[in-house]
Amino acid sequence: MPALHRTRSAVVAVTTGALLALAACSSATGTGAPAPGAPGSSSQSQDATGATGSGAPATPTTSAPPQLPGGGRSLLPEYRLVGYAGVPGSKAMGRLGIGDLDERAAELKRVGTAYADGRKVMPVLELIATIVQGRPGADGKYRSRVKASVVDDYLAAARRVGGIMLINIQPGRADFLDEVEHYEPWLEQPDVGIALDPEWAMGPGEVPMKVFGHTTGKEIDAVAAYLSGVVAKHDLPEKALVFHQLSPSIVRDEDDIRTHQGVVVIKSVDGIGSPGAKTSTWKRLTKDLPTSVEPGFKLFYEEDGEFGPIMTPKQVLALRPKPDYVLYE
Repeated sequence: MPALHRTRSAVVAVTTGALLALAACSSATGTGAPAPGAPGSSSQSQDATGATGSGAPATPTTSAPPQLPGGGRSLLPEYRLVGYAGVPGSKAMGRLGIGDLDERAAELKRVGTAYADGRKVMPVLELIATIVQGRPGADGKYRSRVKASVVDDYLAAARRVGGIMLINIQPGRADFLDEVEHYEPWLEQPDVGIALDPEWAMGPGEVPMKVFGHTTGKEIDAVAAYLSGVVAKHDLPEKALVFHQLSPSIVRDEDDIRTHQGVVVIKSVDGIGSPGAKTSTWKRLTKDLPTSVEPGFKLFYEEDGEFGPIMTPKQVLALRPKPDYVLYE
């Protein structure tokens, strides 16, 4: 097994005990509703009688379509997305698993200011909601899901800092699209998108942490098409669809990813190492970037830190193409 994969496998193994307590596995139904009064929630509707004592019906009004937290309905190029990833109670799986969630969200907002470079900054809380497991589980899918209440908590925290939430999926042997559809109650909100982690997408007979996973452009495109349908149905602002990639073999036939109305597809380049090594990986994975895909870049506080100081915002913004999404884990 490659040394890099051993490191990332160990991260998953270390956190399994904590995640079993957190996750509801296949018993999580995903029916938890967004908080009452939240942006885009039907609970914001008011009494339509408009009565002032006359009993006359109110003049019909048309509510404005929902907008992004910072205003507007387009993510790019208006915003640069800056995020933290993680899952509650697991320091090894990202910054969002350390300490108080609101403190981390506020910290993220401060970190993001260095990435403006002429744009507004959109804080992103990337919650690892479908979590790969080393054991098959009751349904044989090698994955578990966090409880609906956890997703609600992360969305509420994102809203408190004027940001968005991305639901990260490590599918095991489950299909990406099936997992995405599980989270539809949240995806119907204007401030929720998706992040796919194909390193953990297993084929039949494959076991997580034994082999690298992979996906195809067609599978990513199917998710993009689905999200576009959700956006159109609910008249939502643009949604982000991120896919993480650390080597060319993990995503095959990227040219099959098409442009879909209301969806911004972003490739997050996830290579681990020194600034020089990460820059080389960046160049390799963005050299033939399809026109339908935007660039993103991931930094690892611990793994990158083993090779010296991690890249600064100035160094990240010097990359070409310049990343539209910068994620810290």
